[in-house]
Amino acid sequence: MTERGTAPVVGVVVLLAAGLALGGVVAAGAEAVATATGQELGGGTDAPASIAVSLAVDGDTIAVTHQAGPALDVSRVRLRIAVDGTPLAHQPPVPFFAAEGFRAGPTGPFNVASDGPWRPGETGAVRIAGTNRPEVEPGRTVSVTVYVGDERVATVRGTAG
Repeated sequence: MTERGTAPVVGVVVLLAAGLALGGVVAAGAEAVATATGQELGGGTDAPASIAVSLAVDGDTIAVTHQAGPALDVSRVRLRIAVDGTPLAHQPPVPFFAAEGFRAGPTGPFNVASDGPWRPGETGAVRIAGTNRPEVEPGRTVSVTVYVGDERVATVRGTAG
């Protein structure tokens, strides 16, 4: 009879452990959606805001799409790109047209000629020059961290194709 009484207790403990593990997975997935402040991030208000970004890596082209959240003030956006965990020797000075370590003419809001804010649905892309290291080669993991001022608002990872 004692064995039967412990079975429900063991079941509850197992369910609790599974729930906690699932909660950890959800929390880890939320890394790409970060909390920042402002209606346009970097705008200086105290209203909470979230953004979500996605990444596509095709050869030497790294494209980041603003998926959801408030518009970002591009003049305050900073990108940090790493390949297999090693930061690029030269980082893109967003917005720009020509910069060391990158091919001229980034697209979308990353180009100095853009209209300003980086809005949901817009994609910005940069092309890494052959003079930048480490090289983006097929199978390597590329990560892009987006900052507004000094505040990290999102990190996204993808595999180079």
